Amino acid sequence: MKKIIECVPNFSEGRNMEIIQQITAEIEKIKGVKLLDVDPGFTTNRTVVTFVGTPDEVCEAAFQCIKKAQELIDMRVHKGDHPRFGATDVCPLVPVSNITMEETVVYARKLSERVGKELNIPVYCYEQAAYKEEYRSLANCRKGEYEELKDRLSNKESQPNFGPTVFNESVAKSGATAIGARDFLVAVNYNLNTTSTRRANAIAFDVREKGRPSREGNSIVGKIKKDADGNPIMISGTLKATKAIGWYIKEYGIAQVSMNLNNLSITPLHIAFDEVCRCAHNRGIRVTGCEIVGLVPKKVLINAGKYYLEKQKRSLGIPDEEIIKIAIKSMGLDDLKPFNYKEKIIEYLLEEEQKEEKLVDLSCVEFANETSKESPAPGGGSISAYIGALGASLGMMVANLSAHKPGWDEQWETFSDWAVKGEQLKKDLLFLVDEDTRSFNRIIDAFGLPKTTEEEKAIRKKAIQDATKYAIEIPFKTMGKAFEVFELCKAMAQIGNPTSVSDAGVGALCIRAAVMGSYLNVKINASSLDDKAFVDEIIKKADAIIKETIKKEEEILKIVLEKL
Repeated sequence: MKKIIECVPNFSEGRNMEIIQQITAEIEKIKGVKLLDVDPGFTTNRTVVTFVGTPDEVCEAAFQCIKKAQELIDMRVHKGDHPRFGATDVCPLVPVSNITMEETVVYARKLSERVGKELNIPVYCYEQAAYKEEYRSLANCRKGEYEELKDRLSNKESQPNFGPTVFNESVAKSGATAIGARDFLVAVNYNLNTTSTRRANAIAFDVREKGRPSREGNSIVGKIKKDADGNPIMISGTLKATKAIGWYIKEYGIAQVSMNLNNLSITPLHIAFDEVCRCAHNRGIRVTGCEIVGLVPKKVLINAGKYYLEKQKRSLGIPDEEIIKIAIKSMGLDDLKPFNYKEKIIEYLLEEEQKEEKLVDLSCVEFANETSKESPAPGGGSISAYIGALGASLGMMVANLSAHKPGWDEQWETFSDWAVKGEQLKKDLLFLVDEDTRSFNRIIDAFGLPKTTEEEKAIRKKAIQDATKYAIEIPFKTMGKAFEVFELCKAMAQIGNPTSVSDAGVGALCIRAAVMGSYLNVKINASSLDDKAFVDEIIKKADAIIKETIKKEEEILKIVLEKL
């Protein structure tokens, strides 16, 4: 699974579109990166750019656009309403999928170091990437803005983490940059069955972290209470890490609560939705649905779908697409207009852009036809992995039927857990369907390398051996993943819905075929590898799996046949 991060650099130019286009062109040059949005602001004289991709490629794109901004933007003449201290004012990295915040921090700090060294731009690391607690706050990094940058650079207490500490001509032109790692921000509007902006605002104040001012007497129009320093005393709202306001949308003829979710680990989308529903209900108003502004990571809707499935006491071990559909319906994301999740989820959008032909995307008939052709791939290895995936699917089917069986409601969570395990194994085995074919193609490519000189011959021989080794490792991995499915099939044969016990048995038969088939591919590819120590070790392990496979199949079939 590819690691995906988002980058949202803010450039101190929002009026000259030629400059903006030159900057974004640097992003579009980098393969593996997709430019999602360019949002210029005339009054702020600032442009917010959003792009996503794999971490190394995103960091390269970020570096190149920071470099281009340094070349084209002169902070000595910049004017705008938004706080700023550099040509690239801020550049956050945001984990999207298959990557942790800790990993994202490493990338942010490496990018910061490179920008400081190679471009000679002062860099402050902020948010999760901050080296100093006070610099977690972007406002502290940017304190005094560009106008006080010279003084801050000369003060040891306020110097940047990377780059120059002298306000030379280059720095005077580029200013400084804040590079950090932060959580994904989601913008969402909640649709209300009212046209009243006032009541929408009241709901927004109920939930947003800032809340509303405390007032004397009448809570609506009374005099605002203040503390000893003259600051308003606020009554906090119920949702941490959120900002919200009410407004009327003429296009739809309704009022909405517009909300920013600043930290999804604190307040996820589904929790915010339910809380807005609760507060609206208390004021005699109903939330009819909501709309997500922009794109979101897949996990946002997966987590929401699982949350509502759990509330329904339904199994979570179903395909991601089905979980997402539950999220869409539960939160009314299609209330105002159709919600196409393949256009709203970052990972799906990237997949579509970088789509490759996969065996698993073929229909059953197409897969069978493709296998039957005179080409050697896909062959037994891919078929074995696919059979293993079918075995996992059968085990999941029994688990899901059992979780939903009338009178078994108290056991739904147990069966859901089994289905979730099966879903992951199914995904792993489906990946191996194509990976087995790719491993074979690597061998073919290696044999096609030039062999005119002795050096070329040596390179070709090594490439063949490396590819052969990989073509052994993949079916061996398939053996291991398929073998894990036995546990699911056995459990479903023992405790699952008795009317589906035969399906658990067929699942076990599929797994036996998957393990045995993969074993044959390990053996035939191993015969071509020169590294005999590696061969002996992996064959030894494979033989042990085969021995246990025969036992597991017999155990499960015995259970099944006794119940038929």
